[in-house]
Parts: sequence; structure tokens; C-alpha cells
Amino acid sequence: MLNMSTPSELKSPCMTRNGIVKLPPSQPNGLGSASITKGTPAVKNRLCQSSSVPSILPQAPSPHTYHHHHHHVDGPGMTNSAASLLGSNLDPGLPLMGMKPSLHQIPPLTLPKPLLLERQLVLDEKLLNRLLWYFTTAEKCVLAQVCKTWRKVLYQPKFWEGVTPILHAKEMYTLLPNGEKEFVSLQAFALRGFQSFCLVGVSDLDICEFIDNYPLSKKGVRSVSLKRSTITDAGLEVMLEQMQGLMHLELSGCNDFTEAGLWSSLNARLTSLSVSDCINVADDAIAAISQLLPNLSELSLQAYHVTDTAMAYFTAKQGYTTHTLRLHSCWEITNHGVVNMVHSLPNLTALSLSGCSKITDDGVELVAENLRKLRSLDLSWCPRITDMALEYIACDLHKLEELVLDRCVRITDTGLGYLSTMSSLRSLYLRWCCQVQDFGLQHLFRMRSLRLLSLAGCPLLTTNGLSGLIQLQELEELELTNCPGATAELFKYYSQHLPHCMVIE
Repeated sequence: MLNMSTPSELKSPCMTRNGIVKLPPSQPNGLGSASITKGTPAVKNRLCQSSSVPSILPQAPSPHTYHHHHHHVDGPGMTNSAASLLGSNLDPGLPLMGMKPSLHQIPPLTLPKPLLLERQLVLDEKLLNRLLWYFTTAEKCVLAQVCKTWRKVLYQPKFWEGVTPILHAKEMYTLLPNGEKEFVSLQAFALRGFQSFCLVGVSDLDICEFIDNYPLSKKGVRSVSLKRSTITDAGLEVMLEQMQGLMHLELSGCNDFTEAGLWSSLNARLTSLSVSDCINVADDAIAAISQLLPNLSELSLQAYHVTDTAMAYFTAKQGYTTHTLRLHSCWEITNHGVVNMVHSLPNLTALSLSGCSKITDDGVELVAENLRKLRSLDLSWCPRITDMALEYIACDLHKLEELVLDRCVRITDTGLGYLSTMSSLRSLYLRWCCQVQDFGLQHLFRMRSLRLLSLAGCPLLTTNGLSGLIQLQELEELELTNCPGATAELFKYYSQHLPHCMVIE
């Protein structure tokens, strides 16, 4: 059984930016008890849609005993006729969708010729290699259990690129009859060539067991995310020493390692680091990162005790290599920290100051004047930002493609007028901007480059004002969640006039 869990940040009502698919407990086919996250938003959105699979299996007439072969679908994108023709190729002990017990007794030679042709087709590896691309990650997990041939094809690493298994500490062991615990087999993960893992609630010992039991851990794992882990300085040092291929590391909710642990364990091969909700992270941690990671290209930091001083620690080398900096809820960072940051990291293309509540319009002016290469800027939850900041952005950031202004409560229609001059802007987020009105929306109507627009939670927008958005014919996604002016009639109007746009209600 496949279950969906829903993280907080929604891309659509039925799918998230980081869709999580739960795998069942250990099966004879080697599927471990784990979850899987899918990479790109475009692919993730398909998880909540039915598969678009071309009709390449011929529909042959069949006797009355095979009346169930036609049209009825028993599993994700798989007809009964395909499943019932797998015959002796079944993997013992695995469930077969659409199979009636009586079919086991039919000798293969008694099948009509059209059905024999179908059986050859559904077991043809060349055909399967093309057909199975059309299924979502969740569906592939099910289809890999149908038979040995399908599993052999689906276990090729190419079908799992960009997918991250999630292993919880309690799911990493099986209880033996004598009461002892045994680490689960990860061979099935190795066959699919997973290069990234998310480990939840693990200890130093769990990480050591993972390294010892996953065949690709020493050289093949490129990315590890540790969430709510009790890893200590010693465990962090062992992990980074043993996993020689590791380039991307995430530490979230890990409160048992210290800044001294970062000094002793960080390795120069790391190019991406994310640290959030770790209580022992402050300015010294940033000093360790800046000194020990000369090849850092991406840094995400959520730390309540990091100050302006830390923003001056970055080296000249990182000024060339670092292109993404995300500072989330760094409450002590002020405009002085922005001064240090723009001079240390002049080549940034993506910057987030989300929740940095002490940043003002002057800080945004520093960003706009000095970081002309920016393509993405996130100023959400910055309550001191006003329309003046938007004027600075519109005047200087000519390459900007994405702007996030969620919960910037002082932005008005005047600020939207400034943004309307930005010809490169493709994504604009205005969630819960409580002063935006219908008049401000009119400024957006001439922004032909917009592909994504979020107006969720804007209380002053009316149905009449929102209806004008049909002028944005190139719009691909429109979010109107918790927007009082979004009525059923409006959504019907959009379906007629914005047929290619996904409207999130």
C-alpha cells in the first residue's frame, strides 16, 4: 500500500514540492521499509495525476473466460490483460494485480495467438524500457513487484535518478527470534543505484551500520540529509571521513553536535551544506564553514544566534564559487550584515533573507546595487520591507526571474507598479500581502513573462479584479488559496479563458 504524506509547503492541493511516497515493509523483492522523495516540481506534480500511457499493447478479442481483460484497470496504469499474461515469470510470494487464481492452471500453449503476442509484449524488455518511463515514482514501486522481468527493468538506476529514499531509525532494524536486532538489507537500494539518502532520528551507531551495510556508501553516496538526529561530533567526523563521495550534507534538528565538531569534521569536497534548527550553531560555525569549505557553491542556514559578524567570514575563494545563499530566520542579521555579505559573495545568483526581520529597505538597496547577477530573491516574512525596496529591485535587478514577497505586509499597489516593469520576472509570490488590491493587479496584467503567480491569502482582492488575470495568457500556475475573491464561478471562468494554466484553489 502506498501512502502520501503532505509537508507544509504546497505546490498544489494534492501534491507538494517535495512529495513523499511511503514504501511498504520489507518484501521478498528487497524493497526496504523507506520513503522516497522525488526531485523536480514538474515531475512531482504528476504523482497526483493519472498516468498518461500510450496504448501500445494491442487489444485482442478474447473468449468469455477472459472477459475481464478489457478496459478494467486494477493497478496504477496496468490492465488485467497485461498482468494475467505474465504466467510462469511471476516472482513467488509477490501479489499480482488483476490475476485470477484459475489462470495459473491454463497451459501456456492453450492461449490464443493474440494473447501469446500480448504476453510477449508485456515481457519485452526493450518495450518495457520505454513504457515504464511514463509512470510516477509511486507507481514504479508497485510495478517492480509484479514479476521478475518488470523488477529487472525497473531496478535500473536510470529510473530512480533524482529520487531520495528516507530511512527512519526504527525501520532500519528487524527483530530476530532471539530478541536481537539485525540491520535491514539495503541490497535493493544498491541495485537501483541510489546516491542520496535521508536518515531520520538516527544515532552515531545507526550511521555506522548504514555505512557498513550499504554497498555504495563509501564512494557512491553523494548526498546525505540527517533530520532530528542525535549524531554527535564523533559520529559526524566518522561519517565524513568514511563517505568519501559525499558532496551535499544537510543537518536539520540535530542538537548534539557542536561547533567544535564542525571544525574537526568538515571536508573540502563538500560543495553544498544546509544547517537548520541546530541549537549549537552560531558565528563560530560560519567561521568553520568559510575556512574549511573553499568549494562551497550553496549554503542554507537557519540559525537564531548568527550575527552580522559571521557574514564577513567568507573567503575570496568562496566569493567566486558560492552562487546560492539562504538565510532563514536569522533574526540577528541586520543591514550591516548585508553589507558584509554583498562584499564577500558578489557572484550570488540566488539569495534568501526569509524571516530576517531586521532587514529594511536600505538592506534591499545594498543587495540590488551589488548583486546584479541575482536570478532569485526571497524577502518573505520581512515585515520592514516597503514599496521602496521594490523600486530598488525593479531598477537594478534586470536578470531577476523569481521574487518571493510572502507576508511582506507593508507592500501596496504602488510597489506592484514598480515590479510591472521587470521583463525577466517569471515567478512572483505575494501570499498574504494584506494591502494588495484590485488596482495593483492591473499593473501585473502587462507582465507577459509571468509563468507563476501566487496571490494566496490576499484578503482585499475581489472576483472582479481577479478575473482580469486572463490577460496573462502565458500563465502556467495561479495560486488563489484562502483568497476570498476566488469563487466557483471564477474558477470556471479561468477554465475557459486560461485552459493551459493550473489554478490552485
